Amino acid sequence: MADLTLDRPGTSEGDRLGRLEDAVSRLAAENARLVLQVGRLEDAAAVRKLQHSYGYFMDKGLYNEVVDLFADDGELRFMGGVFKGKEGVRRLYVGRLKPGFTGKNGPAFGMLADHLQLQDVIDVAEDRKTARSRCRGFLQGGSHDLKPDKNPHLPRQWWEAGIYENEYVNDAGVWKVKVMNYNLTWQGDFETGWAHQPPYEGAFWKKTFPEDPLGPDEVTGEQTPFWPDTGRPALPLPPPGHRQADPAGVARA
Repeated sequence: MADLTLDRPGTSEGDRLGRLEDAVSRLAAENARLVLQVGRLEDAAAVRKLQHSYGYFMDKGLYNEVVDLFADDGELRFMGGVFKGKEGVRRLYVGRLKPGFTGKNGPAFGMLADHLQLQDVIDVAEDRKTARSRCRGFLQGGSHDLKPDKNPHLPRQWWEAGIYENEYVNDAGVWKVKVMNYNLTWQGDFETGWAHQPPYEGAFWKKTFPEDPLGPDEVTGEQTPFWPDTGRPALPLPPPGHRQADPAGVARA
């Protein structure tokens, strides 16, 4: 806080003016720092709302709304496949997931697919134009006994979890998903549990678009360590307790 005590014994008019200018300068700098800090905290809250909205939309099969969360040049990375641009993203959510889960844009009777978004750590860049996050996804899924059109390719009841390593962009004041990078780390049947689940092996994507009309634009060959392997994706954010070289450079929430 700037010291505004200007009238001290023996202080000349010139000294008082100099102290006043110095105090005003320090107040302006402190105000600018606080404005930037509050702005980044507001950005972090907006990014968190964006990521959590994704989870709620996925819960209820609102796949069109999921696609709208992405930037026009955004991309989705899943199981070694990269879906590029809005049309690529739409290809996975609307073209592939919608028929297999709800069959429409919206919730389906007897279909459970809760996508909990947990433990988010958000970094907003100093220029407030981009942000990154690490978030844990936890899914509870299944088809009720009374559901008439069960998907035979889905387990009746299952658990699933993974790590999101996402990037976001501020598009004219609206935060959008730039990169949705979901690293699936384990799955388990509800009846038998994850302790008995065989590890996933092999390439998930065999072909790319357009050879596969619903496939990714690119196959990277990258594969996240899958349970029972306890490896983890590389952390893009500083670990807890790490001191930033420039503490004012990043706002974390």
